[in-house]
Amino acid sequence: MLVTTTFSATALSAQTVYKDFPAEVMPELSESGELSVGVKTIEVAYPEAAMTMSGEMVKRELTLEVWYPASQSTDLAESKLAVYSDETRSGKSFEIQADAYRDAPIMATDENYPIVVISHGYTGYRTLMHYLGEHLASHGYVVAAIDHTDSTNKDVNFAESPYSGFPSTLLNRSRDQVFTLNAVAQHSFFADDVDETRAGVIGYSMGGYGAMSTVGGCYAFNDTTAATFTGTQDPATVQLVKAALNTCAGGKPSSDDTLPAWKAALSLAPWGGQQQLFDTKSLSNIDVPVLFVAGDNDDISGYDGIRWLFDNTAHKDTKLLTIKNARHNVAPHPAPKEAYGSEFDLGSYIEPAWEEQKLNAINEHFALALMNCHVKAMPDYCAFLEVTGSSDQVPSGGETPAPWKGFDNRWALGLLMEGKDGK
Repeated sequence: MLVTTTFSATALSAQTVYKDFPAEVMPELSESGELSVGVKTIEVAYPEAAMTMSGEMVKRELTLEVWYPASQSTDLAESKLAVYSDETRSGKSFEIQADAYRDAPIMATDENYPIVVISHGYTGYRTLMHYLGEHLASHGYVVAAIDHTDSTNKDVNFAESPYSGFPSTLLNRSRDQVFTLNAVAQHSFFADDVDETRAGVIGYSMGGYGAMSTVGGCYAFNDTTAATFTGTQDPATVQLVKAALNTCAGGKPSSDDTLPAWKAALSLAPWGGQQQLFDTKSLSNIDVPVLFVAGDNDDISGYDGIRWLFDNTAHKDTKLLTIKNARHNVAPHPAPKEAYGSEFDLGSYIEPAWEEQKLNAINEHFALALMNCHVKAMPDYCAFLEVTGSSDQVPSGGETPAPWKGFDNRWALGLLMEGKDGK
C-alpha cells in the first residue's frame, strides 16, 4: 500500500537543492547507479527498556528513513517521488524533493543487499545526508538513516536550551547505530533481501563519535569530561555517569563484543577526539578500515582532535581525507531556502569556502569506494581509495601530475589524502 504525503493549508513547496553539473566536474563515483531507488519511513523500538543517563528505564523508539533498490517489475510512475520534510534549528519547516520513490517495492536479488547505517550530528535529522542514502541504494545497498531521539532539530530548542539533548546523545549514539542494523535486518519489508553479515556505518560529527564506538572503540570519560558534557556536579553522580558512558561497541562491556558484520566506517568530522574521549588501546584494535573526512579548519570537532582519532586508529587501511579551507559542515545536504534568513540556521549547512554540492559529491565518491571495496569486497574500487598526498596537481620540474583516480584534470583541487604508511 502506497503512502502519500498530505498537505495542510500552509503546505510548503518541495524544493530541489541540487544543480545540474556536467559529470566531468564531479568525481567519477558520485554518478548515480543504474538502480532506481525506493524509500520507506519506518518506526522501530528497542526490544527492551533503555536506561537514561539518570538511570531511569524507558521505552526508546527511533524513526528511520530507509533507501533501497526499487523493483523494476512495476511501473514506478505508480509510486510517487518522495518528499523529505524536516525543520531547521530554529524550527522553520521545509521540504526537499527526493530522487527516490516512496514505498516502491524492493527489487529482489540473488545476492542480498548489504546494509549501511547513517547517523547525523547534534542536532540534525535523518535525511541530513539523504544524498548518500539515495546514492548508495542506487548502487545496491539498503541504507538506513536514523532520527536519533532527543538529538534532532525537532527535539532540541537550540536557541534556548542547546545542550538539553546532549547527555542522551553521548549515551545512545552508538547504541542506536547497532540497534538500527538489527532492526532493519529483522523488519518484515527488508528481512528477505538484506545480508546482515555485511554492513557499513557512516557518522557525521556526533554520528562519527558513535561510529568509532560501533566498530570497536571504547569511551574513556574521566571525572572532568563526564561532568562537563553532562552538566553533572555531584561527585557520586559523576561516577555513575562515567560507568554509563564508558562502554564499547554500542554499549557493550568490551570491544570484543563488536559485531563482526561491520566491515567499514566513514567518519565525517567526528567529535570526541579533541577531548580524547576514547581509550587509545581500543582504537588501535579496531579491525575494520575507517575513512576520516575532516576540514582543516574544523572549529566544532577540532581538526587536531580528528587527527588524534586517525593517528590512534591503527588498521592498515585507515585513511584521513583532509578538505582544505573547510570547517565542520562537510556532510549536510545544501541548505534549503528557509535557512537563508539567519546565520543561526544557515550556519549548520554551508561552508565559507566550499560549495556544499561539491562536498556532497566528494562524500558520495569516497563512500561508494569504501563500501564497495570493504563491504562488498570489490577490489577494483579499492584503487579509488589509494590516492595519496595532495590533489592539487602542482607542477614540478615542468611536469603536471596526473589527477587523482576518479577525478578529471583540474577538478580535484583542495584535498589531501593520508594513509597509515605516512604517505
